[in-house]
Amino acid sequence: MEVDARSHKRYICSFTPCTAAYNKQWKLDAHLCSHTGVRPHACPQDGCTKSFLSPYHLARHQLIHSGLRPFPCSAEGCAEAFSTNSNLARHISRAHAVKSESKPYSCTADGCDAAFKKHQQLKAHMSERHTHLPAYACTHDGCDMRFHYPSRLKRHLKVHQGYPCNHSGCTFTGSTWTEYMSHRKEQHQTKVVCQDCGKAFKDAWFLEQHRRVHAETRLVYRCPRDQCDRSFTTTFNLQSHLQSFHDELRPFACDHPGCDRTFAMKQSLRRHGVVHDPQRKKMTRPNRSLASRLSGCSDKVAKRTVSKPGRTAEPVELVNLLQDTALLGGPPQELSVALTSPLTL
Repeated sequence: MEVDARSHKRYICSFTPCTAAYNKQWKLDAHLCSHTGVRPHACPQDGCTKSFLSPYHLARHQLIHSGLRPFPCSAEGCAEAFSTNSNLARHISRAHAVKSESKPYSCTADGCDAAFKKHQQLKAHMSERHTHLPAYACTHDGCDMRFHYPSRLKRHLKVHQGYPCNHSGCTFTGSTWTEYMSHRKEQHQTKVVCQDCGKAFKDAWFLEQHRRVHAETRLVYRCPRDQCDRSFTTTFNLQSHLQSFHDELRPFACDHPGCDRTFAMKQSLRRHGVVHDPQRKKMTRPNRSLASRLSGCSDKVAKRTVSKPGRTAEPVELVNLLQDTALLGGPPQELSVALTSPLTL
């Protein structure tokens, strides 16, 4: 018997180091949108600004506007209908299933016919309704606290046990997780230093992000719209560009009196808030390399002059070598930087 080779075909994500793989092309297309930040399926309803990763999610969303409920309940005498099959199945299991099959744990108290799917739910019911005492008591001396669930008891025990610092030679014990983390940050914060420029960072992840400014090539995300040659270093900036410039969607408006500014991204609105509140600490960004500042330019040669006291300024030429490919269906392109003459900053 011949086996269809297509049933074993795998659609693998091309973004490194992502290892996601799928058996359907549409699943891979929807997954790629999580890397690019693009939601290609927009709702055509007037006044609705929502967009989705796949046609399935868009079709399910459009049921909200149409009011259609294509999944009616088949139980006798029930007129309920639902927009999805999963909601219908949940309704049947809760409202029409046989108690002995769907809820095997029944209350044994006189006059109570309550039943539950899980034994833990029955125990909580017995404690709340019939004994009026939660089943799980704190074992610490002098504490009479009781809880309905073991997870809440476990969380409560931390009040007595505390959060001891595991740093060598430190005897601090925080009464809360927040107090413990504040102590770690103030007393034992370790820093890692960039070997190229000497900047210090609080952990290796921030150092790894910073090291990109020293790389000879940079990964950038190209705008997938026709006749647009803009490119960006982050998916956030790309998504903001698509919504604001191409789709003209700016749903986040400043509510300060007299200000009519609108923004495509909520984070941009928060960043704008420092204009009206001088007491807030302004969000500052570290100095970026020339390649980073020019990552949003078109495929043209950009020239900058960098000078230092006591030396002659030398021209630095950066050439954008972005390949002419769309963003969807492929990994971020490389931005190559070529220096016409050596420069030491």
